Amino acid sequence: MTRILPTDASIADVAERCGVSERTVSRVLNGSAAVNARTRAMVQEVIDALGYKPSARARALATGRSNLVGLIHDDPNALVLDPVQRGLTAMLGAQGIELVVHPCRYGSSDLLDDVRGFVQRSRVDGVIVLPPVSELAELHDAIAQTGTPLIAIASVPIAGADMLLPMEREAARDLTRSLIEQGHEDIAFVSGRPAFNSAQQRRLGFLDALDEAGLKPFSITAGDYSFESGLRCATEILDTANRPTAIFAANDFMAAGVLRVAHGLGIVVPDDLSVAGFDDSSIAQVVTPPLTTINRPMRTIAERAAQRLLLHLEGGRPAPSDTTQIPLSVVVRQSTGPRRAC
Repeated sequence: MTRILPTDASIADVAERCGVSERTVSRVLNGSAAVNARTRAMVQEVIDALGYKPSARARALATGRSNLVGLIHDDPNALVLDPVQRGLTAMLGAQGIELVVHPCRYGSSDLLDDVRGFVQRSRVDGVIVLPPVSELAELHDAIAQTGTPLIAIASVPIAGADMLLPMEREAARDLTRSLIEQGHEDIAFVSGRPAFNSAQQRRLGFLDALDEAGLKPFSITAGDYSFESGLRCATEILDTANRPTAIFAANDFMAAGVLRVAHGLGIVVPDDLSVAGFDDSSIAQVVTPPLTTINRPMRTIAERAAQRLLLHLEGGRPAPSDTTQIPLSVVVRQSTGPRRAC
């Protein structure tokens, strides 16, 4: 008898070896209750022996699903996207589902048509959307029109949406409180793009803590989450005789820019200036000194988004307005310290 290599095995080979129909093998693969236990065990034994794996197309035909999930984003930052993709592929891959990544342009005139076209063209079973595009109610409506389940990771809630909501305002407040507890009263803030909800939430948290302590911000300067904007804002804040004792930047990349400018001006961190960031991205641990920041565990958040989407796909749909808040934590490293006594 010809030996069938595992990579060559087909559903017909399994059926022939078992003496059953291909439909019976398909029922076993799909977990149908129409197959008795003895036949199921026999078919499964042959499947294992031959190393047979149904093709993605075969699974799609059998289940009516593509076994594809879309990730929609407008974030050029690879250090943010990498943990998200790792979390999604680990969780979805364990269920035989592949991830299809679709970058888009926030604010573009054809954004809705672009995303709707991607969903329809790729025939994904569901989508996970990252901020800031995840915070557009009209995008949720456009995807809903296709009948495709959507899970959003966002900074602010949207009525009727399934969302994971990192508590960014509360985290920014906690970090600012920690600076105040170290004696800092003159604290500058470098924000993200003012139009982004994440930037607004982090700025509000900063102001909340100052208001509690009866303090005013030393300054608030608008960046855009890039390293270059951190350089620009830090130069504006520090290249003067009147300087703050601490700077809180709304992400780690801008904080890294602050560290670069401080070093160039001969300002010692944290002796002369405390610097903090947000995200706890990999850059936070490689800059000098290592950066005090907010841990926003994007891989874990992505895994939870995948779990939520799998509930949709398996028929156990959560309530449409289900929003899960995710607490974030302050990570203290060597870039912050007590205010130096005058």
